[in-house]
Amino acid sequence: MRFGVTSTALGTGFVAAGVILGAGSAAAFAPQAQPDRIGAQLNHEETVALGAGPIPALTAMFVPANRIGAGLHSETNLHRDADGGIRATLRQVVTEAASHPDGTVTVYLNAPGARGGRVVDVYQQWAG
Repeated sequence: MRFGVTSTALGTGFVAAGVILGAGSAAAFAPQAQPDRIGAQLNHEETVALGAGPIPALTAMFVPANRIGAGLHSETNLHRDADGGIRATLRQVVTEAASHPDGTVTVYLNAPGARGGRVVDVYQQWAG
């Protein structure tokens, strides 16, 4: 149990640092805070940089896929299975948003035990 809590805390910290450092200049970085999570709204350039960088792959090394949630845009081309599960990688979720001229993502790090046990949530946004 201690290992699980420690690894989750370390993984969450690593993901937070990666999002901040891996998205390039944080000049437009817009922090988001909610009672059970913290995050950032990235601008288009930061979203492109995040999708092109190593952070999605590094995140997958520390956070299991079933602990990453995605809020997909209504016009997504990514696949949902019959149970509503998303069959896409974190990189695919980010790069799909980045492929739109105004596409962005909001990335949240959830408190341990919150949000159904998910550690990271990513939401796509673009006009359309």
